[in-house]
Amino acid sequence: MLHTTDTSERGLEQLIASYLTDKAGYIEGDPSDFDPTHAIDPAQLFRFLKETQPENVDILKRIYDDAYRKEFIRHLHKRLRRKGLLSLLRDGIRDRDAKIQLYYPRPSFDESFNEDAWSKYQANRFSVTRQVRFDEDDQSKSVDLVIFVNGFPVATMELKNQLTKQNVQDAKRQYRGRNTRATLFQFQRCLVHFAVDDNLVYMTTKLDGKDTRFLPFNKGTPDGGGGNPPNEDGLRTAYLWEDVLSKGSLNDILLKYAQVFTETDKEGNKETKLIFPRYHQRDAVQQLLAHTEQHGAGHRYLVQHSTGSGKSFTITWLAHQLIELTNATGDDVIFDTVVVVTDRVHLDKQIRNYLKQVDQKPGVVKGITEGSKELQDALEAGRKIITSTVQKFPYIVESIGSLPQSNFAILIDEAHSSQGGSLTASMNKVLGDVLDDEEGFDDVEDALAALAESRKMPLNASYFAFTATPKEKTLQLFGEPHEEDETPQPFHIYPMKQAVDEGFIIDVLQNYTTAQSFYKLRQESDEDPLVDKRQAHQKLRYYVETHKEAIRNKSRVMIDHFRNEIVRKGKIGGRARAMVVTKSRELAIRYFWAFRKYLGELNASIQPIVAFSESKTIDGESYTESKLNGFPSSKIEDKFREKPYRFLIVADKFQTGYDEPLLHTMYVDKPLGGVRAVQTLSRLNRTHPEKNDTFVLDFQNDIDKIKDAFDTYYTETLLEEPVDPNRLANLQEDLDNDFLVYTKDNVRVLTDLFLKGADRDELDPILDQCVEHFETELEPDEQQTFKKKARAFVRSYSFLSQIISFNIPYWERLYYFLKFLVPKLPSLGREKPDFNVEANVDMDSYRLEKKAAEELQLDEAEARLKPRGTDAAPRTKEPEQDYLSQVIEEFNERFGTKWTEDDKIRRYLFEELPTDITDDEEFLQKVRSSDRQNARVTVNERVVEEFQDLIMTHTDLYKKFTDDPEFKTFVQAMIFEQVYEEDS
Repeated sequence: MLHTTDTSERGLEQLIASYLTDKAGYIEGDPSDFDPTHAIDPAQLFRFLKETQPENVDILKRIYDDAYRKEFIRHLHKRLRRKGLLSLLRDGIRDRDAKIQLYYPRPSFDESFNEDAWSKYQANRFSVTRQVRFDEDDQSKSVDLVIFVNGFPVATMELKNQLTKQNVQDAKRQYRGRNTRATLFQFQRCLVHFAVDDNLVYMTTKLDGKDTRFLPFNKGTPDGGGGNPPNEDGLRTAYLWEDVLSKGSLNDILLKYAQVFTETDKEGNKETKLIFPRYHQRDAVQQLLAHTEQHGAGHRYLVQHSTGSGKSFTITWLAHQLIELTNATGDDVIFDTVVVVTDRVHLDKQIRNYLKQVDQKPGVVKGITEGSKELQDALEAGRKIITSTVQKFPYIVESIGSLPQSNFAILIDEAHSSQGGSLTASMNKVLGDVLDDEEGFDDVEDALAALAESRKMPLNASYFAFTATPKEKTLQLFGEPHEEDETPQPFHIYPMKQAVDEGFIIDVLQNYTTAQSFYKLRQESDEDPLVDKRQAHQKLRYYVETHKEAIRNKSRVMIDHFRNEIVRKGKIGGRARAMVVTKSRELAIRYFWAFRKYLGELNASIQPIVAFSESKTIDGESYTESKLNGFPSSKIEDKFREKPYRFLIVADKFQTGYDEPLLHTMYVDKPLGGVRAVQTLSRLNRTHPEKNDTFVLDFQNDIDKIKDAFDTYYTETLLEEPVDPNRLANLQEDLDNDFLVYTKDNVRVLTDLFLKGADRDELDPILDQCVEHFETELEPDEQQTFKKKARAFVRSYSFLSQIISFNIPYWERLYYFLKFLVPKLPSLGREKPDFNVEANVDMDSYRLEKKAAEELQLDEAEARLKPRGTDAAPRTKEPEQDYLSQVIEEFNERFGTKWTEDDKIRRYLFEELPTDITDDEEFLQKVRSSDRQNARVTVNERVVEEFQDLIMTHTDLYKKFTDDPEFKTFVQAMIFEQVYEEDS
């Protein structure tokens, strides 16, 4: 019997388990040992205790006699329910006289320093168990893999396989359908749950039914997008079990990363969260630590992590591990003090809170709130971790320079100004003394760069700068030289494109619209003097833009649009806010007055807030934002979330670093470009459970320049390739020679491996290499053509080989090769937002843009709805629409059954039954000779015949078919669509 590669879900399960036991030092667990009531593997737990703490086992026996195992597990269960797994693994548990360690940490120094500590660490029992039955009420339910440490579950995995047309989304659906009352799936009883396929990994720390939120746990692609790169040595997702779940990595995650945090909102409501590091967070910290351990203090690092990357947690984990980091020989710590610098007071409090919750020992974390004297005292006292705002950064630099005997790590979060002129002015005042510079700087990032460039940043410190959008000078000063051309580059990157692809931020360009202002100026004077042309244009444009008529008209456009298209359509659950970006304080004030006036005329219940720095004199009267708003400047952020405020009108304020998820719409009346454009428009990108889109109306800028400032994200709709029995040879020749996605050697090697039954991870590197060629070497139209032709070959050969004996071995090989390759190719289609510009903006100047939008939408519609000609391809669905889970989900929703969780019934309904019918050539000929109506009758009769055979094998299914007309119609229609449509 031919033994082929196991490409099933079970094959992936075996691959992972075998790697962990054969190469990672894991023990293979027995699923029958698992105790679902208490979510513990007692066999592994008591082997660990007897080997490492026999004296404590003797105490337990003395206390409980022969029932010591049962009684100790019951005691453990109570403590776990109260404290959670993470706390007990770190702190252990006391049972009367026995102080029991449940996990021994890996020593942070060389083995020769403490052999006893190393032997205890090596005695920890890391185990992997397959098909763990977790539900004591339903023993038919199991989870694919569970990772245990000393008998305690720390991770579960649901595995899916794209080669069998299931993917990570099916794994997520499976988790959402799990019984959360089962102890294994209760919050804090297992640290993390992974949904895994051969391309992607997602994770969650809390299962909450349909409301479960999964986060991507992927490395990112070479082009900066979401997903994972090809892996020459195995599956794209192999890093999960080969790296993340290695013993050393899992030790660090358990002790240094995973953390239970309690957050309190402004209403005083507390929420407990279990934080597990995302891949890029852990990767960034590990790389920074490794470089610092090797090279010591005195270096600069630039970490370019997008909004949505979770920088606050990355900084928290880095700070705590830097303070404990020893040099390569392990004989001395590298840093005496870590200073965390943030650009806003509330971020300082947030990070300080995170830092204190990670290390709950008193006195480790010191927040500087009073001034430079408090800072100096803390530094001289050698406090381990100090937090401060960026205004004090120059004093920090001076202070550490006066303490050359100590080493410092300085972590700077978002090196730019978030609150505009007041912060920059504060920095300039201090820097004017430090640098003897009287000119000042535009923002904090420029000021910090000047400080670094002045060579006054002491060498007894390392600087770790975190920012989403570094300026060129920041990159030059903090970046590291590229290996090839010495150009500076960030030390670590989590790009905006990946954040958008992974759903952590919203693509703010999806509904971006520009409005050109056309002016008609009437000359009031009879004189016609010569003027400087450029200066005249600037003055005329300024006159027009600040003219009360222009401000009145644009204010009306903004307000009418917001009320009609944002408020009335209930964006963000009816709580959406808008920002109006102006280029000057005077313009912001005049817009504020115009908004108040027009909203008053409308008797509207919403109001604006204005934000600008310092004061502005207009027509002889001085105005401040607090005077105009009627409340202090410090209250602006809080007030903006409250009724009746919906508009925030800003001038050089809140355009960077301001994160408000309720901000949905932006009206731009200010020239923007480069980094400033990205920073400003990105104020809209924060996600919210009810936020599905954003909207930008730009009165000033060119759309092409805005697009140039952003990464672009796009895919195209895929069309089918017609099936032509006479074109198989042409298709093969085109696929082999025109695209260079694969070679004939690829086809030969992969099919040889498959037919010999090679391990799965020998096949995927070949396929992933081909996918990489597809993604990097082909233009979008070439990708579309290749994918169409590959599908056409597979379908044509599959159909024709049942009728004709080709006797061409290569075609058989190519059929199997493409059958595996096509499901791994990226999807090329994504719905564009259905956005009608004229409906959103009531201005004639948008008619041309409306037409352009309609044309783009029409092209997509034609691609999706293109009618079939006589040579059209079978109307099979795109791969993403072809996953069984979608049919199964519809089935369960309509008929209220869960039969499809039974593998035999699922396989019969959705695989065996359709295959049995379509493999009957005589029956297919009968269908071909009929029109659609008679063909349906023929198919329905055949389905009834097939179900007669189920009377003994699947009685409940047979009874459902005969007793429930709707179910019977559903099954017959499903089979008819497959048989008739494929044969059309």
